[in-house]
Amino acid sequence: MADEERGEAASEVLDRFHSLVEVADRKFARVRDLPPTARGALHLLHCRKAFKAYTRLWQFQQQRRRELVAGGLRRWEIGDIASRIGQLYYGQYQRTSEVRFLLEAYVFYEAIVSRGYFEAARASAAPDLKLRYKELRFQARFFIVALLLNRTDEVRQLADRFRALVEESKAAFPATNFKEWKQVAQEISRFLKADVSSKISRPLRYNVLFDAHPSSFPYIARFHANRVLRLRDALLASYRRNEIKFAELSLDTYRMVQCLEWEPSGSSYQLFRKEPYENGAFSDQSGASGLIDINLAADLMDPDLPPNPRKAVIYHPSVSQFLAVTATICEELSSDSILLIYISASGKTDCSVASHKNVNGKSTNSSKANHAPQASWKRDSSPSQPATDDKLYSSTNPGSYLCLGAQGSNNLYPDDLVPFTRKPLFLIIDSDSSRAFKTIHGAERGEASALLLSHEKPLSVSETDLTSSGSQFTYFLTAPLQAFCQLVGLSPDVEADIYSNAESLLSSALAEWEVTLCTSKSLDRVWAQVLTDPFLRRLILRFIFCRTVLSLFCSPSDSAVHLPECVPKLPKSLSPESAVTQIHIHHLAERLGVSNHFHFLDAIEDSVQSR
Repeated sequence: MADEERGEAASEVLDRFHSLVEVADRKFARVRDLPPTARGALHLLHCRKAFKAYTRLWQFQQQRRRELVAGGLRRWEIGDIASRIGQLYYGQYQRTSEVRFLLEAYVFYEAIVSRGYFEAARASAAPDLKLRYKELRFQARFFIVALLLNRTDEVRQLADRFRALVEESKAAFPATNFKEWKQVAQEISRFLKADVSSKISRPLRYNVLFDAHPSSFPYIARFHANRVLRLRDALLASYRRNEIKFAELSLDTYRMVQCLEWEPSGSSYQLFRKEPYENGAFSDQSGASGLIDINLAADLMDPDLPPNPRKAVIYHPSVSQFLAVTATICEELSSDSILLIYISASGKTDCSVASHKNVNGKSTNSSKANHAPQASWKRDSSPSQPATDDKLYSSTNPGSYLCLGAQGSNNLYPDDLVPFTRKPLFLIIDSDSSRAFKTIHGAERGEASALLLSHEKPLSVSETDLTSSGSQFTYFLTAPLQAFCQLVGLSPDVEADIYSNAESLLSSALAEWEVTLCTSKSLDRVWAQVLTDPFLRRLILRFIFCRTVLSLFCSPSDSAVHLPECVPKLPKSLSPESAVTQIHIHHLAERLGVSNHFHFLDAIEDSVQSR
């Protein structure tokens, strides 16, 4: 009799559990169905409801674990809940760019693996195909989270585990085609092969120990007397055929995402393995909390660091989607903020389908979102046109636009971005058609824009395909020393002391250039108003490094296609021909034993030889 009562009680508890699961799943679905770039009150409302539902569910399974197990609860069901919670946290990271949410996602994902929530089901005599798909999706999500947290060893283990799981799934379900999952495994392998970095390389995120240069602080402070702009929002988009990517994160975008975030300092960034209690609670509170709460404690991160700029990452967008997201962000942009737009896309090389244009040579993207900016551009046009002699970049030229898709209607023209210049823009165009976007300068509708434009063709001492390591321009902007090593054909596994010394030389160069930039009397106002922002200042300095290195590396006759450009121009004191820039490149090349690959001024060579 007592056993029957216990069984009935356990059954009631299990029913209550499944009821909570259904409620939580409905809340989760509403958050999942929101656009990735959704923000504002509606998004926050749905997120709060979802976190609240999963808090109730998680606490219930912790408190009633014994009755649930007696009623037939399976371990994978707990793992599935933890996986959903991890997804919620990762979604919050995508929308807010707060690394603390990424840390929380890692905690739950790591717990699923360490406790083997899916392993028992995998060992079952009658394996469940739907459950296997759940596990494969979980492993793929965990890989992305570990990748973004730079958990190098964990990433390698997860990649091996995922490949093994795909092979095991093929054997366990011979009648099922796992072709798509094999492709995912291949994407992982290709991504890891391309993202080769030295074990002693500095992080891509902004590190106050390495990237801040105190010598320039007094000069930066003087800019605050005038108008200054802060980077609070960024839009990152990519489209290249056969580009290196995993899921919807291309290698170029992955690098840029981290480049626009602060590197957390202190113990909060160290994730230690949690020892579970019997009821599933965590036995320590190091690192992230392991608690389910959208309003996490601020002490998870360094309180001295400002928030990261919010980033909207859109992969292979249509032009209408890209313009709609841009319009939404611009609408919300505060008066003291600037929007960074980064586009990594092909122009001349991959546009095999001709674009459909109207009689004026404008893009005829049929979406309503695109027509509005076009109409606005025509409305605001004045007799005075932007001064430019770049006639090569007419709308009939394949190099006059970016390809955001295989169809001609997905061509993005410089004119498409002009309406958004009512707000301050910092544009990074990484494409072989980047120079076409110089026409934006002088055509702005209210605010002058800053543009960093990539070179048309990459350079290297090697004849290997450079695109197998991502874009060279983005590489220089996000990991300059690694990009330098790739340019001159050096292996990432350079001796630790040599590499460390090279990092120090590069830091010294950037520090001196920063002072030169801040004290220049010829500095354009467009650059002056963004120099107080550490992320934008670092990008500008790395652009100077990239341009100088490539200028000294290539022959003068090839400079037209091998050098990046900026608009408006930076001071001549930091041009590639300046001794201020060349001397530091010489020191770096000499330290790495590759100075023979560069063409320095005679005065630089003479001064070095006379030392």
